[in-house]
Amino acid sequence: MKRIKVVAALIETNDKVLIAQRLKGHLAGKWEFPGGKVEEGELEEKAIVREIYEEFNISVKCDYFVCNNVVVDNEKEIDLRLYHCTYLSGEVVLQDHSSYVFVDKKLLLSYDLAEADIELAKYVVNN
Repeated sequence: MKRIKVVAALIETNDKVLIAQRLKGHLAGKWEFPGGKVEEGELEEKAIVREIYEEFNISVKCDYFVCNNVVVDNEKEIDLRLYHCTYLSGEVVLQDHSSYVFVDKKLLLSYDLAEADIELAKYVVNN
């Protein structure tokens, strides 16, 4: 089974975290921590900075690894790796999402999250 590394950003402000709603694909309509695939030979910390810029037009700094969750989706094993990131600059311009919200951590699990993001969200809520 093919294993894919995907990075996601935990961007916090005033005890709220950024989540975004998928625009297309089999996860369309689901909410997730924003991010994307790590390219071959790319460091995860560089990948999350690149992905957030490509998908949201904002600059972030990758601070540290938070946690991960491994799920099987469409015959692929996905290792979703959450990194805490600090917002630096830019105005959000959505590329691959229909909407975004900064949600109170306590309400994170009330959103219809993508399966792989649920365990990450539980960790964020409880830590």
